Amino acid sequence: MNLTVSELKASRLSSFKRCLRQPLLHFLIAGFALFVLYEGLHRSTVDQNPQRIEITPEVVQRIAISWLARWQRPASEQQLQGLIDDYVKEEILYREALKLGLDKDDTIIRRRLAQKMDFLAEDVASLREPAPGELEAWYNQRQDAYALPPLATFRHLFFAPDKRGADAQTQAQAALSGLTDQNSGEGDAFMFKNTYFEQSQDQVARVFGSKFAISLFKQTPGSWVGPVESGFGWHLVWIDSLAKPPPPPFETVARQLKSDWLSEQRSASKRASFDALKARYDVVVMMPTSTSGIVAAQTERP
Repeated sequence: MNLTVSELKASRLSSFKRCLRQPLLHFLIAGFALFVLYEGLHRSTVDQNPQRIEITPEVVQRIAISWLARWQRPASEQQLQGLIDDYVKEEILYREALKLGLDKDDTIIRRRLAQKMDFLAEDVASLREPAPGELEAWYNQRQDAYALPPLATFRHLFFAPDKRGADAQTQAQAALSGLTDQNSGEGDAFMFKNTYFEQSQDQVARVFGSKFAISLFKQTPGSWVGPVESGFGWHLVWIDSLAKPPPPPFETVARQLKSDWLSEQRSASKRASFDALKARYDVVVMMPTSTSGIVAAQTERP
């Protein structure tokens, strides 16, 4: 099929736009920009003569700004000279370390460089904002994750170990069979309330303890259950309801949604960028013929 000139141009433009949206391209562009910036910042100390170190006004200014950001006051003339001396000392030691190959096979340097690449990929992934309607559609698929926790309305009968001793749990179990409805039964005096309305699991845990709260929210409403242990003793519990509030309106969680969406986009973009980089390598893992040496080395660690 023959294409007209305008159709051919449109096709090329569409292909070009698709290329511009590729995460790897963004990653490479940002990497090149970082490289250019790095070279610009270090041009003053890396000269044609490897034995020459130049400290330009830009480097001095950068040192002074770093001091100001840390201490919230300008460096004195003496302090600035000391900072420059430290910078020169660091540069000399850095160059000598490179000559000795001390950067090779160094775990700390390896991890630091990998961390910088990871940060670079994260910066690239932060470029795009959600399109109109995209955030709402994303929320509609994840409303349960933003729903408020269930709320329990319940009544309890308390069986105090201080009053009943070691038989408190046994007596609570025996009393359970005699309960006919939610208003039946009588327990010991409780220092707080006997009935609670629309309480979250965290709110229940603050009064009765996490063990009681977890057990409570696993029960089925409409019957007496127990004995359930709390930090105070033993309880028989009638649960009126475990109500699950509806998902909050989009407008009330829009800010959190955008933060979560951006975080997800960053993670996806970083994975895509890394997968594209990894595809350029042949990874060959040669495991040892026996793992006994590895086990022995782990056992011998202090």
